[in-house]
Amino acid sequence: MADSTDSAQVPLHLGIIPDGNRRWAKDNGLPSLEGHRKGLAVSREIALAALDRGVKTFTMFAFSTENWKRTQEEVGYLMDLFYSLVTKEYQQFIDKGVRFRLSGRREGLSPKLLKAINDTEAKTAGLTNGTMVLCINYGGQQELADAAAGLVRAGVAAEAVTPERMAAELYVPDVPPIDLVIRTSGEQRLSGFMLWQAAYAEFYFVQQHWPDFSVADLDAAFAEFARRGRRFGA
Repeated sequence: MADSTDSAQVPLHLGIIPDGNRRWAKDNGLPSLEGHRKGLAVSREIALAALDRGVKTFTMFAFSTENWKRTQEEVGYLMDLFYSLVTKEYQQFIDKGVRFRLSGRREGLSPKLLKAINDTEAKTAGLTNGTMVLCINYGGQQELADAAAGLVRAGVAAEAVTPERMAAELYVPDVPPIDLVIRTSGEQRLSGFMLWQAAYAEFYFVQQHWPDFSVADLDAAFAEFARRGRRFGA
């Protein structure tokens, strides 16, 4: 895909909180599950566009640890969508040399989905043109608790605990900090998304529900990001 975006002006790590699938469906007189189907299609389009524009890591908040409270029908449908994404649909990203990673607790995922995730991670481990991170069964507080538990299991002394050592225990420790977080549907909160990695991220909120988010909206977010002055506390 050709574009005119200056790659020096785009975030190297883009995080997406894709809110509003069910609201979009309701507004359009459709079943809520149709909102998720449309949302997945938009996610694929936006991820490919972002990578084409110079983003190196694209992270999508797909399913939180709290989302298990939704109906069994909705949860099952989402898991089927994730399975489809990481199997046949991910071929588009493989063709572009994009690695796949899961961030989240693997416990609780079905054996079928977990095998598909493991297979795609293994198949793409050597790809270097970018990384797609899918957060499934993910909670930011849970990730930090699990990281702390990892330090305890490793016998790390209190005086040896540093930010660098803590970061090594995260679900995907080699993923860099997030530069820009985009959240849709008018919501303006993190909801536990990548609390550690988003410590110095810029935030960009839009009113559109996620299924209405377009590549033009992505470019507008990147243009705003390019205008931000990032000081990292200095």
